[in-house]
Amino acid sequence: MDKLRVGIIGLGFFGEKHAEVFADMRGVELAAVCTRRDARRQEVADRFCVPANYADFHDLLADPNIDAVSIVTHVNDHRDIAVAALDAGKHVFLEKPMAGTVADCDMILTAAERADGLFMVGHICRFDTRISQAKDAIEKGRIGRIISMHAARNLPAHITGQVLNKISPLMGDGIHDTDIMLWLTGSQIRTVYAQNVRVRDLVYPDIGWAMYRFENDAVGVVETVWCLPEKTPFTIDARLEVIGTEGAIYVDCGNAGLVINDASGVHKPDTAYWPHLHGASVGALRNEISYFVDCIANGCPPTVVTPDAAREAVAVMCAAEKSAASGAVVTL
Repeated sequence: MDKLRVGIIGLGFFGEKHAEVFADMRGVELAAVCTRRDARRQEVADRFCVPANYADFHDLLADPNIDAVSIVTHVNDHRDIAVAALDAGKHVFLEKPMAGTVADCDMILTAAERADGLFMVGHICRFDTRISQAKDAIEKGRIGRIISMHAARNLPAHITGQVLNKISPLMGDGIHDTDIMLWLTGSQIRTVYAQNVRVRDLVYPDIGWAMYRFENDAVGVVETVWCLPEKTPFTIDARLEVIGTEGAIYVDCGNAGLVINDASGVHKPDTAYWPHLHGASVGALRNEISYFVDCIANGCPPTVVTPDAAREAVAVMCAAEKSAASGAVVTL
């Protein structure tokens, strides 16, 4: 094919970020967008000059001009849309979490195994150059055997007010650092102990902490606080500490090298995940999507993020939520 023709299903904040990447990517045509909201669908279609737009994802999947789809919807919709897309013969990029339950993940995996198209779950941190360099250092033995990890991924309250009615901090953000820990150690998690704290009267609690014991005896702690003070100067406070028997690695994702102090206060905007450079979207999201597009072009299943790895991250987060609800250690 001359161009890979892509459709995006789901046009919230992150669906639009996907559109920014696909719209100016060489060898790709953003050929269709889909959401049930009429005004939003037209707004995005007009902004990126998309030739087709659909209110029903089934109609998009029936379009023979679409080769691949990017699914950026609520996690509870992932199973049905992903299975339908795979059964329709499309290549499928599915944003994390793969699904809300392990059973739903397994249904998607079964569909992927019988499908002709390629399938990948979007765990963006594996395409962050800082995390990938940490992975490379660990694989080269530079810090010895990993024995301890601590990750924080905390957000200001004004960002999370609506999000906490849709997903919990652990499943929404803790899954990032859980996936990183699984990737860096190459080891499975044996036990999980977690705690939640509710600050506001929203569907999900504001804070989630989880402690892991890995099969290689390493320990890991994931901290997700979604109620940082309103005057917090950064969009995200994300840090990772990896301690080994012969060294350590420290990743600071909150201080991204840029501070803007204007009339409204001090701001530290994103410079790593989806910033703009000369009008184009760059960073880890573009790295990730470019990798998926290259896999399709070369006919090679993605290996940086495998479906089984994405399922494992969901399984751990479900165990963490079970532990937080019961107050007991959960064995995987």
